[in-house]
Amino acid sequence: MVLLKMKFPFQKRVRLAQGLWLLSWVAMFSGAITFTMGAFLKTELHRRSEVMHSMDIHIVPNLLMAVGLASVGINIFAGKVCQDSLDPSRFPRWKTFLPPFFCFSVFLTSLLLVAMILSFALQPSLEESLKIGLKNGIRFYKDTDTPGRCFQKETIDRLQIEFQCCGNTDYRDWFEVQWISNRYLDFTSKEVKDRVRSNVDGRYLLDGVPFSCCNPASPRPCIQYSLRDNSVHYNYEYQTEELNLYSRGCRQALVSYYMGLMNTIGPCVLFDFLLQMAILVSLRYLQTAMEGVIGQEDVEIETDGYILEKGVKETLLETKEKVKKLLQFAQVGDASATTTDAQPEEEKPATA
Repeated sequence: MVLLKMKFPFQKRVRLAQGLWLLSWVAMFSGAITFTMGAFLKTELHRRSEVMHSMDIHIVPNLLMAVGLASVGINIFAGKVCQDSLDPSRFPRWKTFLPPFFCFSVFLTSLLLVAMILSFALQPSLEESLKIGLKNGIRFYKDTDTPGRCFQKETIDRLQIEFQCCGNTDYRDWFEVQWISNRYLDFTSKEVKDRVRSNVDGRYLLDGVPFSCCNPASPRPCIQYSLRDNSVHYNYEYQTEELNLYSRGCRQALVSYYMGLMNTIGPCVLFDFLLQMAILVSLRYLQTAMEGVIGQEDVEIETDGYILEKGVKETLLETKEKVKKLLQFAQVGDASATTTDAQPEEEKPATA
């Protein structure tokens, strides 16, 4: 049974070809925009790679870039087919290329939907990657003299200032690490010695945060040190007063930023997917309608257009059989090549 059969008079075929040609150019620009959005997301993820433990989330921009670029080529091809379909003498040359083109295009277009689903499914992975990456970044903040970590301090400071955040979960994360290098500690000072000795691991811990955690919107000058000691600061209550530091953790800030980007990109990708599928379905109608004109003297006759010549089940079974035959043919070819290689060795004459 023919699937979704429609009648196409001559004028309807012409309008379909002209409309598809115009739509393919729109879809080509849409594919270019998808590529650009993927490239932008890739760049933003790469900028924060130092505070990411894994790069699993990069599959999303990689897919967007690949499919966006392929979409440009697909729509250029579709536009050329639409242009040649207006001339029945030029259309037959595309008959051989169109079936594999449809399979390839449907597969690539489906990847747009996959990329959109992955952008939301990988949110826990992104959050875990940032959790570990930021934890390591804060731990190595002081290692400005260590090769490979020289710019870790600058990275964390710029991150906290740009995203108005502090620490991994919050500012208390800085209390658990030594973030001041030994190079800048006076070990002849009794206070420094007492702090180092009081810690099991011999680290210089203090209830303070780097300058980049300070919130410039606060009316009070920034309090960076002795945050939990009310006696050090005048008119200060640690447990009740709102500190003049950024209260949001950098992990939450980055996850919100990247998910906001993906939420913006998502509708654009969905639009591109629906547009591309509409073009492929319409192009299939145009192809089958034009095949009815091939070999006819009157090119203005009414023809039938359809999506599948048979039902979905019959088409799948037929495709399965074709794939099996191709695989069997490939196996026979390999066996014949092996036999041919073995024969010359058997036919070698014995030498005295």
